[in-house]
Amino acid sequence: MGSRARPVIVVVSVIRLAQAADVDSVAAIEKTSFGDPWPKAAFRRLIGDPLAIFLVGGNSETPVDGYTVAVAVGGEGEVLNVAVSSEARRTGLGGKLLDAVLLELRARGVTVAFLEVRDSNASARGLYESRGFAQVARRRRYYVNPAEDALVMRAALAPLSPDETRSGREKFADL
Repeated sequence: MGSRARPVIVVVSVIRLAQAADVDSVAAIEKTSFGDPWPKAAFRRLIGDPLAIFLVGGNSETPVDGYTVAVAVGGEGEVLNVAVSSEARRTGLGGKLLDAVLLELRARGVTVAFLEVRDSNASARGLYESRGFAQVARRRRYYVNPAEDALVMRAALAPLSPDETRSGREKFADL
């Protein structure tokens, strides 16, 4: 048997603020990712909401392969959703989206972030733990379809360093 060189797959992701034109793609990812998906109207309301951070990620062929939503109020933030299309899972996009939303939370002065995750979602828990989140509570039967406990996770966020202080889309360019 001869050996053949394996093709190198390079995934170039662009993280940007969500726009109204992205809502259909985001809603489709949401529907295939969660048993109790948010309606399209919920995503539409996030566009332009000053408390919300609504980011999408993708590449030149599929501009929306994933998204994340968070809110920042005072010094606290909550990551509400991180989802990636089934085709783009295990490419690192989820981590890049999480990094981008945490960076934006820090830029808004957030010093502590929270999120909920299904108890059974080991891959998501691993991602969150890799970014400094740790379990602080359990919400019994928080999820409906299927019924399952949520783990509440918390992470302390450091203030932005001078090197990290950038404006607009530039802050997501290196992710």
